Amino acid sequence: MSTPADFMLAQARPGQALPAVRQQASAVQLFLYNAAIWNPHRIHCDAAYVTGVEGHPALVVDGPLQGDWMLQLVYAALGPGDALLSFRYQNRASAYADEPLTVGGTVAGVDGDRVSLSLAVTNAAGQATTLGSAVVRRAGAGAAE
Repeated sequence: MSTPADFMLAQARPGQALPAVRQQASAVQLFLYNAAIWNPHRIHCDAAYVTGVEGHPALVVDGPLQGDWMLQLVYAALGPGDALLSFRYQNRASAYADEPLTVGGTVAGVDGDRVSLSLAVTNAAGQATTLGSAVVRRAGAGAAE
């Protein structure tokens, strides 16, 4: 498996895949992340509540954490002088603690110095739990296109 460092935004072409990154949130990671963002919702830290009352099979991985994972993928692709111009994401399905998830994406388009990225977090069944997009500006790429 390639690493995010193997992808160079300066050479991005439409259809090119970003290197996928595996993530698997533990109960401890969910507790610490939600404490850091001041999110007290019990579905992220109380296993008895989330399974017994809410009916989920395990702690729920929150959307902002999945969004952060996608941003980490984008930032790993940025080189010196590159800049993130926009980022959006939308949660589509629940993801759970200890579930293997894959964060990845593709180059949706290149227009001069602007690169559009399609991003996703998917579960082991290939279902997208979170979809996103980003637009980045490449340093010095405008004249080369």
